[in-house]
Amino acid sequence: MGYRPSYAKHIRKTGPKDLALTEFSSAMLSLIANRAATSRADLARQLNLAPSTITLRVNELIDAGLITESGAGGHTGGRRPTLLRLVADAGCILAADLGAAHAWVGRLNMSGTLLDSSLITIDISQGPEEVLPAVAAAMRSLLEPAGPPVRGVGVALPGPVDLNRGVVDSPSRMRGWHDFPVRDWLYREFGTVASVDNDANMMALGEYTLRQQQNPDTKNRMDTLFLKAGAAIGCGLILQGQLYRGATGAAGDIAHVQVTAAGELPCACGNRGCLETVTSGNAIVAELAAAGLAVRDLNDVVRHSHSGDIRTTTRLRSAGKLLGQTLSTVVNFINPSLVVLGGGLSQAEPYIAAIKSQLYAGCHPLATKDLRIEESLAGSQAGLLGAGQQCLRSVLAGV
Repeated sequence: MGYRPSYAKHIRKTGPKDLALTEFSSAMLSLIANRAATSRADLARQLNLAPSTITLRVNELIDAGLITESGAGGHTGGRRPTLLRLVADAGCILAADLGAAHAWVGRLNMSGTLLDSSLITIDISQGPEEVLPAVAAAMRSLLEPAGPPVRGVGVALPGPVDLNRGVVDSPSRMRGWHDFPVRDWLYREFGTVASVDNDANMMALGEYTLRQQQNPDTKNRMDTLFLKAGAAIGCGLILQGQLYRGATGAAGDIAHVQVTAAGELPCACGNRGCLETVTSGNAIVAELAAAGLAVRDLNDVVRHSHSGDIRTTTRLRSAGKLLGQTLSTVVNFINPSLVVLGGGLSQAEPYIAAIKSQLYAGCHPLATKDLRIEESLAGSQAGLLGAGQQCLRSVLAGV
């Protein structure tokens, strides 16, 4: 039975222009909070934006009570600039990144900076009625007594998400979650702006945002492909500064590409021979355990890899090569500037080395001419940062 979330009437639709403006606002808040920019002129210079755009967004942020403008800066030869400051008690964002057995929860300020986080144990197969209250309680535990109000809640989910309805759509490993109104549940629970999306998308957004904060020039946006190589396989795409989801939110889902090496192995999606059945952390753990190795989870796989176990390193190289072959097709087609390797298996050097090697071997020379292939800077916090950032942008879209 379909569900039409009541939350939809509480938000306004945003188009490409709105999305770009909320990205600019987020970048401005980050620069002001970190004291990298203290005036409108600083913002225009750092972000390479027109003064008119800066003025528009700064005025909106002041009206929303997120920043203040007062005092005078240092003398630069002309009139002293008025100083911009983040309002300390303007609010906070709560975020969560759910996995199969664990969830990261965090609290961010209104510049998107992660202030506090914790890891809790969950069982995603218990369904939303059991999992979401536990996650909500963990997020609330991070709030400070008499602290700033919660302005939004963002959640990353390990399955396909219908962004318009805010529901999980036909997940293969999330029993009881199909069509559950996650965004609407969060809105009712917290009484504030809520956002939900797929975890690979949120990891891509979190990583991209972190890197843009280090180089905030909006004219220098890097087309980014983020590979989540963990218990499952996922991929997120940032193109021209915006998260690319595709027509139905399935963009980047390379896990269920059929590959010859997988043969007739059944996949949780209902098909056979999917890439994930031979390259994911779950597949590697199961195969090594069946071979008699003491392996329970990805941490054990990484530990055996670091100790040089031959069976583990051989299996990781094989999986990495297969994943790299499929990924090279995506890189040839998208032609990104940056490929980021994240997830639990990014800590296993044989796996990552095989992916990198196959990308260079399988891609057209023009596709790899200036391509950077790097490990994630955000690490295990990528999804948390992304969920917080997406929620922040939803808040700013209403400013």
